[in-house]
Amino acid sequence: MCVIIIKQKSNIISKETLENSARINPHGLGITFLDTFETTYHKSSEYESLLTERPFIAHFRYATVGKVGLSNTHPFVCGELEHELLMQNGTIKGLGTKEKCDSKVLAESLGDIPRAQWKAELEKHDSRFVSINTKDKSFQIYNRDAYTKRDGIWYSKSNVLQENVVAVYGTLKKGYNNYNNYLRSARFLGSGETQTKYPLIISGLPFLLSSEGVGHNVEVDVFKVNDATFDDLDRLEGHPQWYQRREVPIKMDDGRVLTCWIYFNDSQPLDSQEYHKTYAPKPIAKKLSFVPYEAECNQTPLWDDLYADEGHDVDEKPYCIECYNDLIKEEFLGDTFQCIGCGSEYTAEEVSSNHFNI
Repeated sequence: MCVIIIKQKSNIISKETLENSARINPHGLGITFLDTFETTYHKSSEYESLLTERPFIAHFRYATVGKVGLSNTHPFVCGELEHELLMQNGTIKGLGTKEKCDSKVLAESLGDIPRAQWKAELEKHDSRFVSINTKDKSFQIYNRDAYTKRDGIWYSKSNVLQENVVAVYGTLKKGYNNYNNYLRSARFLGSGETQTKYPLIISGLPFLLSSEGVGHNVEVDVFKVNDATFDDLDRLEGHPQWYQRREVPIKMDDGRVLTCWIYFNDSQPLDSQEYHKTYAPKPIAKKLSFVPYEAECNQTPLWDDLYADEGHDVDEKPYCIECYNDLIKEEFLGDTFQCIGCGSEYTAEEVSSNHFNI
């Protein structure tokens, strides 16, 4: 994953976008402020440094190669050229080690290549890059067409721009199979129910009919999703030929009323049917599971205390039973472990009881 954010103007990026960036990419934050070209390194949870009018280039890391820690937090010095820095969003297959991420290895090798050849060298890869020259106080974006520009700000991935509010009532709800496939990186806003009664029919699949005032106030989970995920949901639901989405008010459990997109399907007959309030297949027992670390995959256990300069190496990592994303433990969470996907929390006792060495 990872995301690079380039902000050149005095506008302030939304806190929600920064929260999304930190939640989806929890393994380190590097910032180069473009007014001074000073670089600082942080935990991803310290994103509030970016709530500023100052221009900056920031990199939130999601580790795929190399251990987690400040030593693998972007940007990296390019070989002996201490004034040249590199950030990458993406993974270069076969590059990097268990200790050192692929981006750091690439940055070190660039120092041996004439500067005029960097563009051709970097654009051989599908990754998104930005190089920063602290002497000339300049930067260069590579593979620019893979970036998204929104309100004058460049994003190397658009998954942090979650602006579409969707209510789901079937297999997309938390803990069910399509949630894991489509929504585990989405921003979960909470649960609630439709403010208006609708008939929910379960005939193998759940069908929400658009007949208002019939049935129940249907229970839903509500998410904010980016445009790409919104398009994926439309394809999954066959909108507008099979299911059709429209906006309806949802009363959240905390009392808020949100206007959300929801998918209706009127292909089922309205009469002679049982109407349901919720779609609830057989529940999954809440039990932590563990995935052994396989060295041959060259992937880092995605869990660490980023205040340790050299990072942390573990043989097993816990993942969330609700959405199968990794659990992380950082100081601001106290004694709890939090899922980087859905935000579910587990106590240290729950984790230790499953023989995870904390």
